[in-house]
Amino acid sequence: MSDLEIKNKIAESGLVNLDLSQLVPKGKRVGIDLKDFLFQELILKEKEFREKIAAINTDEYNDCYVYIFNSADAIVPLWAYFLITAKLTETAKKIVFGNREDLEVLLMHQAVQTYDFTDLMGKRVLVKGCSDQSIPENAYIELVEQLKPLVKSLMFGEACSNVPIFKN
Repeated sequence: MSDLEIKNKIAESGLVNLDLSQLVPKGKRVGIDLKDFLFQELILKEKEFREKIAAINTDEYNDCYVYIFNSADAIVPLWAYFLITAKLTETAKKIVFGNREDLEVLLMHQAVQTYDFTDLMGKRVLVKGCSDQSIPENAYIELVEQLKPLVKSLMFGEACSNVPIFKN
């Protein structure tokens, strides 16, 4: 038999792989279009609006991430957003104004800002470049801000093909 030993140089390198998709908060995302609460999808009539808000089944939003948007060409007063948020705040995990992408940016912002990266102190870190999930670009920017003072070096991509970002 041969005395050749196959070595995994990547495993021996001390490189820590970081997959940002692991920080994506789990849970259902639900959009609420305010046009559905408007008279003829154009006009906010306060009494009817309040009645429709009161009729919302909050169980449908239990532990969900909710984004509120307005697809109608109608001006909606700011207090309308207050009312719908007040109705859902007890059951939804998070409520934001904007589209689904806005929600994802905010969720990833919170995830990156609150994650404890101290176990990466002084390590060589490789941020995974490909993911099955869509990650907002801003999450990568915030990740670099968090890791720069901690890690020995930062790379982006895959172990076999990566781009060096910085070395401390």
